[in-house]
Amino acid sequence: MTIYPAEVWEPSSDRHTPTGALYSQAARDHLWMHFTRHSVFEDPSDGGLGHTVPIIVRGEGHRIWDDRGNEYIDGLAGLFVTNVGHGRTEIADAMAAQARELAFFPLWSYAHPRAIELAERLASHAPGDLNRVFFTTGGGEAVETAWKLAKQYFKLVGKPTKHKVISRSIAYHGTPQGALAITGIPAAKIPFEPLVPGGFRVPNTNIYRAPEHLRDDEKAFGRWAADRIEEAILFEGPDTVAAVFLEPVQNSGGCFPPPAGYFERVREICDQYDVLLVSDEVICAFGRIGSMFACTDFGYVPDIITTAKGVTSGYAPLGVMIAHDRLFEPFRSGTTLFPHGYTWGGHPVSCAAAMANLDIFEREGLTDHVKRNAPAFRATLEKLLHLPLVGDVRGAGYFYGIELVKDKATRQTFDDGEAERLLRGYLSKALFDAGIYCRADDRGDPVIQLAPPLTIGQAEFDDIESRLRSVLSEAPDHL
Repeated sequence: MTIYPAEVWEPSSDRHTPTGALYSQAARDHLWMHFTRHSVFEDPSDGGLGHTVPIIVRGEGHRIWDDRGNEYIDGLAGLFVTNVGHGRTEIADAMAAQARELAFFPLWSYAHPRAIELAERLASHAPGDLNRVFFTTGGGEAVETAWKLAKQYFKLVGKPTKHKVISRSIAYHGTPQGALAITGIPAAKIPFEPLVPGGFRVPNTNIYRAPEHLRDDEKAFGRWAADRIEEAILFEGPDTVAAVFLEPVQNSGGCFPPPAGYFERVREICDQYDVLLVSDEVICAFGRIGSMFACTDFGYVPDIITTAKGVTSGYAPLGVMIAHDRLFEPFRSGTTLFPHGYTWGGHPVSCAAAMANLDIFEREGLTDHVKRNAPAFRATLEKLLHLPLVGDVRGAGYFYGIELVKDKATRQTFDDGEAERLLRGYLSKALFDAGIYCRADDRGDPVIQLAPPLTIGQAEFDDIESRLRSVLSEAPDHL
């Protein structure tokens, strides 16, 4: 593959929309992209940079192609999504067959076979007595659903003041108003405030940035971080706190795994104060860490699991909330209902995609594949620690963050201007030019995130490391 950096962002192909416009121009004029600085694509005469929108047209396995035929490693599985890889015709065939049979029907007092089958299958993979499956269309909606359920549940069991939620600093839980209130990224919330009241933050599990006296004692750090949850519950009053929302491996900030003993202690705290433990596995489920649900990897049983993304490997939108049987008990009798739902939640075509996706997991043993190969992936990425700007490599399974630092000895990070030049002025484009699609992120300290399809092995690990090394070796020249 040959990619010429000066050309990557230029008008790419001569492909036209049905109206005759170039795709690149139509994208600039009509498509409102998510989390995107559109000034990048505006004409320089209007104060923009004049770049064109990168257009991805095809995927196969762990590779994607743009509209000029350039090939890239999909180092982020789309957006932590395409766990089984691109181009799985068996999933597409299952979706087409379902659309021909029953294209749509809602789950509002009715059911359809694919939703029933998928609910049963997911419950069989979930730990403990998490047997009640509520379908949404995405992860943020699943989080929103879990908070609403927690509020109503406590009202129904005679504890109506329990409504608050505790989550971690820098943690991302979604963009709906409720999910955003749970999110621990201040800059993400400011444009939309005031948000739903009741969200409170505790420290995350980034041991690289832990208090200095705890950095070399993982278990002590885990106990310290977990005890901050108890502290927050006591500060707010146990009679007011409904739930704690935690990702098994926190995404935002760069893949913070839980320290030893952390979740064991969190489970104790939640049980002590009658607080629901919600395992937000929108990213971490379906083999990303190793098991079908990452709470299994870390040895805890939550009260609720929220997930999405990998359940269909991105072939169709679907989100899931899985609740413990006891949370369903108040809804089993009388006129009580959960007055909540989504038109597209549990869409038949999406459920068919999920069933075919899980068939691939089982047939190809993908969870075992991740467990076997994760140590090698980590070891390969840790070769980058010799580079001057690489301070830390962390994560679990096929989910890693590479933290960049200004000074490795002191762990000094970059100021806002330096981070802007490094991530957006250099890395984002340079990584793409090098043929790897991944994420340069500064919602916490600057990191590069990797979460490739679960099908890759050592040859691909080496390829990824080589491309990252070539880009990061040049990074100090762009500060």
